[in-house]
Amino acid sequence: MLCACAGRPTGVLEPVTANASASQVEMLVATTRAKANTRGEMFSGERARAPNYADITVSIPSAKARKVGDVAWPRRLPPNPATDFATLKAEEIDRRAAEQWLSNHVHKTSDGSVLVFIHGFNNQFDDAVFRFAQIVHDSGAHSVPVLATWPSRGKLLDYGYDRESTNYTRNAVENLFQYLARDPQVKEVSILAHSMGNWLALESLRQMAIRNGGLPAKFKNVMLAAPDVDVDVFGSQIADMGRQRPRFTLFGSRDDRALAVSRRIWGNVPRLGAINPDQSPYRETLEANKITVIDLTKLKEGDSLHHTKFAESPEIVQLIGKRLSDGQTLTDSRLGLGDDIVVATTGAAQTVGTAAGLVISAPVAIVDQNTRQNFGHYAQTLVVSGSESKPQVARSRCDPARQTEAKNCDR
Repeated sequence: MLCACAGRPTGVLEPVTANASASQVEMLVATTRAKANTRGEMFSGERARAPNYADITVSIPSAKARKVGDVAWPRRLPPNPATDFATLKAEEIDRRAAEQWLSNHVHKTSDGSVLVFIHGFNNQFDDAVFRFAQIVHDSGAHSVPVLATWPSRGKLLDYGYDRESTNYTRNAVENLFQYLARDPQVKEVSILAHSMGNWLALESLRQMAIRNGGLPAKFKNVMLAAPDVDVDVFGSQIADMGRQRPRFTLFGSRDDRALAVSRRIWGNVPRLGAINPDQSPYRETLEANKITVIDLTKLKEGDSLHHTKFAESPEIVQLIGKRLSDGQTLTDSRLGLGDDIVVATTGAAQTVGTAAGLVISAPVAIVDQNTRQNFGHYAQTLVVSGSESKPQVARSRCDPARQTEAKNCDR
């Protein structure tokens, strides 16, 4: 309980001095997030009018200090690079500087390859940065890392806002893909997307294919990890991309609880990341489109929602690296114990279910920091939605002209 109270700090992107025993991952960031007002956060979950860019270097402790697949979040600030993930560099740059950064780093690679990572729902900016650094390091990928991050508020009940933020970001990600396609130094492009980020990746590729009459041959791999995408819509997206497509690899798990909730939200249509790949008609569709399936159902790694297996399993994250090498756990975080209860009591964001979840979660918020941080946001969302949805009803029932109900208004 005391450890839960300690939780993890915010503002971890404030640079510190490097440690000789730690490794380093340099990445380029392209984002539609607005700039944050808090030191050490860089970007918030709100939407920017135009894309922003950043040059970030993350320090990763040696294998003696953590298990492969884990993000060693600092327990206090400043972090200790010998034992914690830490930031060595975090600079906002303009578009021209971002293009120069990419050119310099691609020039240093042996094959001119780039890896674009698109995170999922419920990720704050530092979540995406540290998770991508972990994937790049643990997979042994030698491609130039580019993080395409979109405005997620990092709150469980902001699912609708996050989904609309992916739509808001489609053009920006397509423009990034178009730039990579035009850059003669870039020889190969791979894309790794997680959860809701798959919707953004697929929509951006679809737009690009329609606009250009197909996808460029240099787009080699698209890895779909726990995709929160309607399985029927996915079939349409793939068809719109045309015959020349990257190699698609699907990482799915039939026990993914997060995708089970999403399925209820979206009319009980199966989500791509939770289908049974051996069952008709999915088997035939996957085979027809030459999609490789990695079924993670029996794997025990990952969070309690079984939604981050791809990043937290040492074997799978190394398989991702092998996939990149041969062809050439993204994580929805900040989930507390109480968040699991909210998920269990609501069909996404129904007011009655949410209220029940908040009542049950209240005691948990005392001992669990992630629940405590999100609890106030949930309560505020519930109050605001209630006040906006029922004011006319309340006034009409307390109208003095309605004498049959007037006595109830005195209570």
